[in-house]
Formats: sequence, C-alpha cells, structure tokens
Amino acid sequence: MDTLFGARFLVVRTILALLLCAQSGLSFSVAGQQESTCEANGSIYYVGEWYFLDSDHCTQCECTTEGSACARTECTSLPAACIHVSHYPTDCCPRCERIGCEYRGVVYELGQNFQPSECEQCTCDSDGIARCLVADCAPPPCVNPVYQPGKCCPECQEGPNCYVDDSRTQVIPAGEPVWVDSCTKCRCHDGQDAGYWEGNRLATCSRLKNCTPDQPPIQQN
Repeated sequence: MDTLFGARFLVVRTILALLLCAQSGLSFSVAGQQESTCEANGSIYYVGEWYFLDSDHCTQCECTTEGSACARTECTSLPAACIHVSHYPTDCCPRCERIGCEYRGVVYELGQNFQPSECEQCTCDSDGIARCLVADCAPPPCVNPVYQPGKCCPECQEGPNCYVDDSRTQVIPAGEPVWVDSCTKCRCHDGQDAGYWEGNRLATCSRLKNCTPDQPPIQQN
C-alpha cells in the first residue's frame, strides 16, 4: 500500500510541476533541459530571437531567459533641406524623399540657379534656403516708360522726355528748348542732369512779356 501511494504522489507532483512550467512560460526540451520562451505580437519567440513590436515599429526586443528585453530606436534628424518627407506604416522613422528648396510653391534642386521673375536671380543653397538678388532699377529718364516682356527695368521707347507743367497733359522731348505755344518756351532735361528724376519731371519754362498765345511764336535763343 505504501508503494502504491508513493507512486500516485509522484505522478501528481509531476503533473503539478508541468502545469506551473506552462504558466510561467517555461517548457522542457527533449533532453530535459529547461528552455524559455517569450510571447508577443500573438507569437511565441525563443531565447535569442529578435522581433519588433507590432504596436510600435520603433521598439525592438530580444527574447532572453529573463523575458523580453526591449529598446526603442531613436530616429536621426532629417536633413535641413528636406522638402518631401514620407512616413510608411511599416517604418519606424520618417524618410526624406527629396532635398531642395521650395520658393513660391515651386521646388528647386540644391545648387540650382533660377529666375522666378524678370527682376530676381536666385540660388538654391545647400541649407535648403533660396537666396535671391533683386534688381534695383534706376528711375527711367522719361514720364512714359514701358515694361518689355522678359526685361526687369522699364524702358523709354520715345527717348528722354518730361511734362510741360503740373497738368501733366503735354509731354515734350528732352534736349533742345521747345515752344509749347506762341509765347512759352520750355526745356526738358537732356538725360544728363544728375538727380533730375529723383523728384522733378517737369520742364523749365520761360514766357515772353506782353505776349498772348494767339501771336505766332518769336524764335529767341
């Protein structure tokens, strides 16, 4: 009886030991040596196996005899000149898809020279910033300049000229004096007057004494 009771006790103890091992994540190999496993992502991993967490692609783990040992990957900074970033669901860190400069909605390559307008010359620098030089046009020597397609600064198609008076209704060419009526002679700048166009676009006029405009002009120098 004692022998039978002892055999039954040994069987029960063995079953209890197996149940405890199963609950603790331990299993027995064929050779009877203890081997650990780790459970994650709905899967079982053995000691020495590496895996990424499905819930966080930046966290990588290793199954050890002590359980899962995990560490999170630190993403490196994207280039300063990155203008197109993609973040794929299976990737931990974002990807820089394109490097360059964006200027007024247009993307340019690093080092590229471009002219966004007639008066601008720009370069896409290595730091991703577009740096531009804007032309500084001198005041045109006329009162009716014209902007030509493809050119930055306006041009005087009729040559230098100016207004006769404040009414700004009559324009005379620059150079020689001009009789604007039978009694009034005006001279416009000749394009060589330094600083003339900074604030004065009117001619200098002189009027004959005791003269009415109905009389024919008297040519005087």
